[in-house]
Amino acid sequence: VQLQASGGGLVETGGSLRLSCTTSGHTFGNYVMGWFRQAPGKEREFVAAITWSGVSTLYADSVKGRFTISRDNAKNMAYLQTNSLKPEDTAVYYCAAAASVFCTTSRAYELWGQGTLVTVSS
Repeated sequence: VQLQASGGGLVETGGSLRLSCTTSGHTFGNYVMGWFRQAPGKEREFVAAITWSGVSTLYADSVKGRFTISRDNAKNMAYLQTNSLKPEDTAVYYCAAAASVFCTTSRAYELWGQGTLVTVSS
């Protein structure tokens, strides 16, 4: 079972990036997908999550209205569209999968991929 986040990069304030999470080795549709991030010197924090079917989503207050999580179960992919980026969004972004819960708690997510770095310049 593998997850891999990609799509990060350097962007100016106000810019956008689309992060992708590629999964393999498991039944993607059986997992809640989440995005978390960790800024230098800070703890990992929840960003967004989406249910198995994609009907329901959760967002951290800090990204609500700017970020959009989505998934394509046919392609085994999850996405995080990030708009109106701010310097405080600079972090390594991780995708994660949870088999049995839909929540914001990182401990509930059993599967984690390597992160992708997003840097927002001021």
